[in-house]
Amino acid sequence: MISITPSHIIQHLYCPRYTYFEWVLRIPQNEEKYGKVMRGRKIHDQRLERNKGYLRKRLGVTNRWDDQYLTNDHLRGRIDEVLQLKDGTYAPLDYKFAEWKDKVFRTYKLQLYCYALLIEQNFGGAVNAGYLVYTRSSNKVVKVDIGQKEKERVRAIAQVVADNKYPKATKYPRQCVSCTYRNICER
Repeated sequence: MISITPSHIIQHLYCPRYTYFEWVLRIPQNEEKYGKVMRGRKIHDQRLERNKGYLRKRLGVTNRWDDQYLTNDHLRGRIDEVLQLKDGTYAPLDYKFAEWKDKVFRTYKLQLYCYALLIEQNFGGAVNAGYLVYTRSSNKVVKVDIGQKEKERVRAIAQVVADNKYPKATKYPRQCVSCTYRNICER
């Protein structure tokens, strides 16, 4: 069985060919050429190191596990923090090198949904919400509710990506402008 990451699913939603080029054909996307990606990773690593041992009491956190690499039959991913809450449920917390603009992007939500599935299978408890920390907005924390419908959507997308068929390109050609594969895609 093929195991994919939340990033693969997000990329698949952005443009199905993106995942095909990277995952099926194994053509590297050379992210190191993109300064914002590398800067975000550096800040991300600094936040993880700086916040060791900090429990977010306002969220009702009773325990936490940092930088957790989890897998199941279809997914794999590295979760910044797995939180255990007062009510016995768990929640993923993910740092974003982004500004809060009064809206949670669907890609961020989808990543939390993937993490919810991974946490449920690996930690054995329910996940009903996840949290995003916007590092470029004074570490604003935003809660995202996660239900069964969202988890089933991730399972369905994971299966589509795992089938390894050459997909149609995105319906939105503007997205091609910043794609790392724009030079090899026939669009």
